[in-house]
Amino acid sequence: MTEHEITEAGCLIAGGWVTGGPRVDRVGPWLRRVVSTARQAGERDVETALRYARTGARTVARMSPAARADVLDRAAAEASRRRDDLARLLALELGKPVQDGRGEIDRVADTFAVSAAEARRLGGEVLPVAGWARGVGTTALTYRAPAGVTLAITPFNAPANLLAHKLGASFAAGNTTIVKPPPQAPASSAAVVRLLLDCGMPAEAVQMLHGGAEIGSALSAAPEVAVISFTGSPATGAAVARAAGAKRLVMELGGNAATIVCEDADVAAAAAICAATGYSNSGQSCISVQRVYVDRRRYAEFLDLFTERVRKLRVGDPLDPATAVGSMVDDGAAERVVGWAREAAAAGATITTGGDRDGATVTPTVVADPPADARLIRDEVFGAVVSVSPFDDFDDVLATCNDSRYGLQAGLFTHDLRRVVTAWRELEVGGLIVNGSSNFRLDHVPFGGVKDSGFGRESPRWMIDDYTVVKTLMLRGLSLFGDQEGPR
Repeated sequence: MTEHEITEAGCLIAGGWVTGGPRVDRVGPWLRRVVSTARQAGERDVETALRYARTGARTVARMSPAARADVLDRAAAEASRRRDDLARLLALELGKPVQDGRGEIDRVADTFAVSAAEARRLGGEVLPVAGWARGVGTTALTYRAPAGVTLAITPFNAPANLLAHKLGASFAAGNTTIVKPPPQAPASSAAVVRLLLDCGMPAEAVQMLHGGAEIGSALSAAPEVAVISFTGSPATGAAVARAAGAKRLVMELGGNAATIVCEDADVAAAAAICAATGYSNSGQSCISVQRVYVDRRRYAEFLDLFTERVRKLRVGDPLDPATAVGSMVDDGAAERVVGWAREAAAAGATITTGGDRDGATVTPTVVADPPADARLIRDEVFGAVVSVSPFDDFDDVLATCNDSRYGLQAGLFTHDLRRVVTAWRELEVGGLIVNGSSNFRLDHVPFGGVKDSGFGRESPRWMIDDYTVVKTLMLRGLSLFGDQEGPR
């Protein structure tokens, strides 16, 4: 892409890319100019896509798991080959530094490879029915069948990898998928879909419709859709659930991640890790480090080291490979983040670095000891600001972490195994990262939250559970385990 090219993102409907019709431009938050344009879907497009998905589901279901796995393996290799081009698209559309974008595409490749492996593991069970008197003489078997049509609604902050999770797992399970991508990343999302088609994914397996809330609502309500996987805000997730009705839902709805640093921790390492993971993607991650609680005996030491590390983060052009922090998704998001930091400072907190913005770019900000009722503490900040607060008692800090409507992931720095087990048991989160911050994820490990952070688990193996239905076969008069009841 040259400096002034605009990438076109068409709708993929019924096996063809549709570019004619109404369009919406995407202005890159760093370049401040149009970088992509997306053809918007309408009511008739939704109807056409749903009809095609209903018939296409049968075609995909008849593919062997080996054939689906081969497509996904090729896609994993191709993602690595297209790494730089895809990372550049992410930088242009979202202001995401290319170093973060390359990391995201590396994860796309991993996710497709894991999805391929899980396609090869699909199977079923022979059930132990002969262990009960009424089951004697009967053989019962199960297998996992595709659910049919799935809907993937993806967010802007990791549009490539989260699409890979939803679409890769759905295809591995034998489904067809309708994708509703984020308006902020239409070209990046379309590029991932094109990659899969180039690697042999059949046209019947995927469609993509760009649009706003009305498109998401219409697709969610459609009876043809059996499963919805959604990543986004709690408010939008609730709207999707209302529209969906009695459908299977997998929802990841954000977080307010806490990381605890105990007195026995390697404080220098903890400060370095929290600085690196609190501001990657400008903090626009549902598990980004937001709240850090440090044992009061090490609090001043940590705060100084952490602030020093944050000040050294390179901020600027996301297309520069050396940039660590680019711009946020838009000016409004940046102003909200800066406003929350200033609110906390007005209530008694101290901003030790940052606290301002240039357009959509927020200077990485550290807020020391904000009040417990600050929005910076209570809500999901989703931006380039981290709060640091002292604590005196381990049980009390666990309760403080739990005093949130969110519960996605938490971090814990300690070498005390008793604390690890206690925190694993007591923290109301879906995952705990020990000697790492909350902002760590492996794409083949279950990921999801509790409370307002959602339900269900992402990662291909666990998503396949939601993307399939268990079908049972019972053979009367035919038993693998004997057909006589025996003496009583």
